[in-house]
Amino acid sequence: MRKPKVFIDGEAGTTGLQIRGRLLGRTDLELLSIDPAKRKDESERKRLLNAADVAILCLHDDVAKAAVGLVENPGTRILDASSAHRVAEGWVYGFPELGPGQAEQIRRARFVSNPGCYPTGAIGLLRPLVDAGLLPEAFPASVQGTSGYSGGGRQLIEAMEGRGEHRLAGDYRAYGLELTHKHVPEMTRYSRLARPPIFTPAVGRFAQGMLIVIPVHLWALPRPVTAAELHAALAEHYRAQRFVTVMPLETYGAHNPVLDPQTLNGTNRMELFVYANPEREQALLIARFDNLGKGASGAAVQNLDLMLGLEGAHAYEYHGD
Repeated sequence: MRKPKVFIDGEAGTTGLQIRGRLLGRTDLELLSIDPAKRKDESERKRLLNAADVAILCLHDDVAKAAVGLVENPGTRILDASSAHRVAEGWVYGFPELGPGQAEQIRRARFVSNPGCYPTGAIGLLRPLVDAGLLPEAFPASVQGTSGYSGGGRQLIEAMEGRGEHRLAGDYRAYGLELTHKHVPEMTRYSRLARPPIFTPAVGRFAQGMLIVIPVHLWALPRPVTAAELHAALAEHYRAQRFVTVMPLETYGAHNPVLDPQTLNGTNRMELFVYANPEREQALLIARFDNLGKGASGAAVQNLDLMLGLEGAHAYEYHGD
């Protein structure tokens, strides 16, 4: 039986390398690789794109859009890890746990857009609660995210590691302060929010890992809702999911919790938390995962296996080359 062929266009970048690392040693598919000397050779890239059963695009948005135009083989399916097609018509959103039937849509789709890292946590927290009617579509969401610097590409990686021309001092950088970050349309659409959330991303001086925090003033919701109800809705939504775990409800006063954003590095897992202060009628929704795992390459391999009908047998962990 012929093994499906997979080509990673942009395999030398951070996400591409991590996808390749997760696929190394697999015997149920064939990885097509480009000669490093021909990475910018459009004709060679075109040949490999059209030779693949699934082409994974790990490219800048404009290059990803151009790569789609190079595909002439109707049998080639595309999984785009850039942000170029996340809200584009005709593309299926690659978050299998989004809701009933989403995994099946991915399984059948020709064009799949891999989610962004920050949106993965935000949507993973908000969508089940909006669907359950616990948060209104008009909920004024504030999404606070802290990521490892590996998600920022080569220039930021070099800067944070003290290499290259633009070295950075300090351990924490807030950005996106103009409130027009490219992840916001994706968060808004797939969380089913009526208005864009305020999104405040930041990067820390650690390579991988991510925390997404969404505060909720329970007293301000249109109808009475408890943190326990929020937790129960999340637990029910993800009850049968392999890669998303809803952690036990945390109530203020039980202990002094500390969350390390790096705990799930190298995996495709995501943990969701609800922290509650009943006296103040406040809650925190928190997602923890690897920005290069469930936030990028791990999710891409999960989607790839859905597209190829190979899901279920793999750990999706990254062990490097």
